[in-house]
Amino acid sequence: MPQRSLTRAVPIVVVSTLALGVSLLAGQNSQAPAQKNPLEGDAAAIKAGMGIFRARCADCHGVDARGVRGPDISRVWAEGRTDGGLYQTLRTGVPNTEMPSVGARTSDVEVWQILAYLRTLAAPAPADPPRGNAENGERVFRANCASCHRVNGRGGRLGPDLSRVGAARARDAIVARIVGAAEGSRPGYEPVTVTPADGQPIHGVKKNEDLFSVQIMDLRERIQGYEKDKMKTVEDDKKSAMPVFGPDRLSQSDLDDVVRYLEGLRGFDPTVKQ
Repeated sequence: MPQRSLTRAVPIVVVSTLALGVSLLAGQNSQAPAQKNPLEGDAAAIKAGMGIFRARCADCHGVDARGVRGPDISRVWAEGRTDGGLYQTLRTGVPNTEMPSVGARTSDVEVWQILAYLRTLAAPAPADPPRGNAENGERVFRANCASCHRVNGRGGRLGPDLSRVGAARARDAIVARIVGAAEGSRPGYEPVTVTPADGQPIHGVKKNEDLFSVQIMDLRERIQGYEKDKMKTVEDDKKSAMPVFGPDRLSQSDLDDVVRYLEGLRGFDPTVKQ
């Protein structure tokens, strides 16, 4: 082989070897991920994972991983999760929640780096039992919330499906939403009132909207589309469609119970290693 061709070939071999090493280290997406993080304890990986976590995860989970809007994830290993299961969660996200997947542009190595850093923040399972009785909390939920919210296929559709809310919201965020201290609504659930030119106002939640029309689900869970130029008004309501459950409607004990029930809705059984 001419010297010039050999010189060109060497970088190709080196790059190919490095790519193979990365593939063996992290595993390809088409294969089952490693069940043990190959980068655990690696100082360089932890440092890189810290940067990725703080840039992409800390807004919801906090710099210390103990939760802000999203849940406390410092105890995921103590709750029975495994490296392989957490890898899959990052890769696929958590359906029906605001927890997205990390996306195809995030390499396998970067996923393991995030988990290597998160492992350094891992906390043991709490010694004290959590507040509230989940069994009574489910009864409270069925009596007060299920007309608008679904859990595992049961309940209404006006509000978000809460089957995985424990995997998407921190305890304080759940409490704030129940007692009315939180503002705003998820897309697809913003309250809206449509008033026809010759009819009564129609209240509901907005499902779709463009310059010319709006589609809403009314309080009877019927989805209807309306042309804006044929309506008297189309108004975004300032107040959330969810009622406020203050002390006059929900005792502190019942609040603790229903929050405990909701915290357990994670879309997976924490006692099953996955």
